[in-house]
Amino acid sequence: MNLKPLYDRVVVKPIDAEETSIGGIIIPDAAKEKPTKGEVVAVGSGKVFDNGQTRAMTVKVGDKVIYGQYSGSAYKADGVEYKIVKEDDILAVLA
Repeated sequence: MNLKPLYDRVVVKPIDAEETSIGGIIIPDAAKEKPTKGEVVAVGSGKVFDNGQTRAMTVKVGDKVIYGQYSGSAYKADGVEYKIVKEDDILAVLA
């Protein structure tokens, strides 16, 4: 993938939701929630402030993150759907 996000944007490859519940019940596609977890595949250079300074990104390629359910824009490349989100829309990094 040759996609380089600008400024404080991050390209995330969503991780699909679980196919079965904890109790072993298979969840149909219509009942699944939109994925909110993903793996960072590309990061921008950082947020640029009015005075020209750039804040470095806190996430890096390979991080597993949780982002807002309705945040970002979808982008499809080579049959894979990615989300482009602002770093501020990332809620947590999974350890």
